[in-house]
Amino acid sequence: MARLACYLAGMAAVLFALQKLLGLFAASWGEHLGGWVEYLAFLAAILFSVLLFRWLKLKILWRLRNRLIVTYIFIGVIPAVLLLAMAAITLYGLSGQFAVFVVTSEIRSQLRSLEAANAAVSNELAARLERGDNPTAESLAGLRKRDPAWNRRQVCAWYGEKPLPLCSEFKGTALTFPGFLKSNFRDIVRDRGDLHLRVSTSLPVGPSKLTVVTSEPFDKKLVSDIAAGLGEITLFGSGITLEETPTKREGVPGKSGASPSDSPAKNKSGIVISSGKQGVSVQSGEQSLQPTFTVGTLPGPTSSLDFEIPFIFAVLPVVDWESGDHGQSAVVMHVRTRPSVLYGHLFAALGEYVQVVAYILVGIAIIFAIIELIALIIGTRMTRTVTAAVAQLHVATEHIDRGDFSHRIPVKSHDQLASLALAFNSMTASIEKLIQEQKEKQRLENELAIAQEVQAQLFPRQVSELESLEVHGFCRPARTVSGDYYDFVSASSHRLILAVGDISGKGISAALLMATIHSAVRAYSMEHLPQMQEPVAVGAVAGSGRMMATWPDGVDVSPAALLSLLNHQLYESTPPEKYATLFLGIYDGRSHRLTYSNGGHLPPILIAKDGALRKLETGGTVVGLFDRMSYEEGMVEMRPGEIFVAYSDGVTEPENEFGEFGEQRLIDLVRENRDLPLAQISQSVTMAVDDWIGEKEQPDDVTLVLARAR
Repeated sequence: MARLACYLAGMAAVLFALQKLLGLFAASWGEHLGGWVEYLAFLAAILFSVLLFRWLKLKILWRLRNRLIVTYIFIGVIPAVLLLAMAAITLYGLSGQFAVFVVTSEIRSQLRSLEAANAAVSNELAARLERGDNPTAESLAGLRKRDPAWNRRQVCAWYGEKPLPLCSEFKGTALTFPGFLKSNFRDIVRDRGDLHLRVSTSLPVGPSKLTVVTSEPFDKKLVSDIAAGLGEITLFGSGITLEETPTKREGVPGKSGASPSDSPAKNKSGIVISSGKQGVSVQSGEQSLQPTFTVGTLPGPTSSLDFEIPFIFAVLPVVDWESGDHGQSAVVMHVRTRPSVLYGHLFAALGEYVQVVAYILVGIAIIFAIIELIALIIGTRMTRTVTAAVAQLHVATEHIDRGDFSHRIPVKSHDQLASLALAFNSMTASIEKLIQEQKEKQRLENELAIAQEVQAQLFPRQVSELESLEVHGFCRPARTVSGDYYDFVSASSHRLILAVGDISGKGISAALLMATIHSAVRAYSMEHLPQMQEPVAVGAVAGSGRMMATWPDGVDVSPAALLSLLNHQLYESTPPEKYATLFLGIYDGRSHRLTYSNGGHLPPILIAKDGALRKLETGGTVVGLFDRMSYEEGMVEMRPGEIFVAYSDGVTEPENEFGEFGEQRLIDLVRENRDLPLAQISQSVTMAVDDWIGEKEQPDDVTLVLARAR
């Protein structure tokens, strides 16, 4: 957006310069570019305004304190200001309407007074005409004596269209007969250019009708009487005509019933006053409207809030007396007053209770101010609490970002923010502890990786096979290091020791015990120790059935004796719960015989070419659990093609929804693949075990040792 704004501003500047340059040669050339310059400058100004707004928003509203202040302004200040503005506008409008109501009420009261007197005179004249007496009104003479205002009022009467002598008693221009009147009349009229308040009463008397009209000049004196208790009134008595003739309306003054505030009026040569769905509008015409007169004075203010209420206009429809047209002309009364004057009229009926009402209003205002002050104090304190907590959290996160997990937020309150600070402190403590644990775990993993590398060196990597025996071994740990054990040890050019074992437990402890057994087996089998030749020294009993293997070199090597030695060593050097299962076999390539002893391990299997099975079970219990144990030996002859299978429980015991993998499934796999290389047979078995386990974790170490006689 910034690039686009700069591009548009640059284009506008280039075109402006081009416009000025072309204007030097021909003015018309430069004028054609003026519109484009303004258009591009306008677009650039809009984009720069948006960018400025976003920049100010980013700078001002980044801090939570500023966001809360803006929130308070929009939630508290702006609505309060709007309410006050609405209240002021409403009070102003109501005050203006009430001032208009006071003016029209006074005019209405004056018309009602005239109507009552005119009705009395009409009844008196009608009675005299019915009796055949002289049609004079004695009550009118009494009114003129008691009320000086009747000296300026004119009363005329007509019997049919014949004027009665009553009109001649008034010194002035006589009234003309209102031919347009069909019934009683009460309104403001314009007669010969002057304004009057006139009422008319019509009564049937005999064969004809009696019409009595009372008129009072709507002049400066009458308006000054109205303005005496209100303020200053300016009358615009000419130059205004109404746009429409109001019909079927009820109200005062006049039968037209047009309210002074909603009577549409129009003056083509002065003021246009029109009304519609959107309210009353006043527009100036070709000429300004000149006031007829101004009466009254604006009273002084009673307080600093007692301001002037201007722009109060009362529009009064006027009836043309000659033509009888209703609402074709109007007068406008401009009122200037103050609220104290209007309140005096409004609460005039309350008398002494006005002061009580004023005290109540002042009390409400004081309570409202106190509530606002309390809300301001509470809001300020809460804002400081929230912003301080957020600032502390921000500082704490900066410490965490730098790796300082020892930083803690001080907690001094007992609210949700304090709970948040406590949770943050707890989180940092947990993270600090977790990092320490992770470092320790990483150290252990490094050590386990080293242990795995060391253990991998323990398994035979290069096997010296015999001419008559092919061997293969495989071990896959369930964890980083394995507790299973297998080994191939060459005792001579034609002798090979096969060892398969399983250590109790898993993990590093099992791996350490496995390394111990590995070292012991190699040491005992290769160093021709005296214990190998004297089994009685380790607790073996003569005549126990133990068989000795005698080699041509005159050295007797016994798997059973070796197991007895290992049992004694592990029993003395390991905890009671630690033990191992171990199978030891010595294969003689010349005689094709396998001498073995099984120390509690799963019996290895010999699978012949025809599928016949032989299990190697001779031996004793597990190694390292009990002291002074003796082991028996067995001897079998391996025929060419016969396969030796030794395995750990990690091969046969994995389970799924169909049960364990099982020994029989292992035997079937070896039978099916017996002609393949031993490595491929091992791979087929491990793949089958993996498929049997599925997506589950490998439960135990998988160890498989295969040997095939040639």
